[in-house]
Amino acid sequence: MKSLNPTNLAPPFARYSHGVELQPGQRLVRTSGQLGQAPDGTVPDGSYEQAMICFGNIASILSAAGMSIADVFHLSAYVTDRAHMAGYMQARDETLGQLAETQLPSSTLLIVSGFTRPEFVVEVEAWAAAP
Repeated sequence: MKSLNPTNLAPPFARYSHGVELQPGQRLVRTSGQLGQAPDGTVPDGSYEQAMICFGNIASILSAAGMSIADVFHLSAYVTDRAHMAGYMQARDETLGQLAETQLPSSTLLIVSGFTRPEFVVEVEAWAAAP
C-alpha cells in the first residue's frame, strides 16, 4: 500500500491519507459496518468505548483472513452527532497508532441520523488488502 498525500493539497486533518494505491494481485477484504456491541450483547455508553469495540471486531474479521489493522487501506465511520467525533477519532488514532505516516488508510467520517438501535452512536467499516 502506498499513501497518496500530494503536496499541493492541505495535509489530512488527522491520522489518515488523502488516497491509497494498492499493489497488483492483492486479496481484498471488506467488512460490514461494525457496531459497538460487546460479545455479551452489552453496548457501552460512550463513542470511544463503542468505537474500540468496532475496531476490535474489525481486527477479528481481518485475522480470520490472515490480515491485520496494518492491511487496512480505507475506513468509513459513522457517528450520530458531532459530539461523538472526538471519541471515535481517539479510538481510530489509538488503533492506527503503530502505523507509519506512509501506511495510514484513507478515511471517511459521516454524521448520520441514527442506527438500528438508539444506543448505538458509532459504526465503522473497513477495506483491507494483502498479498
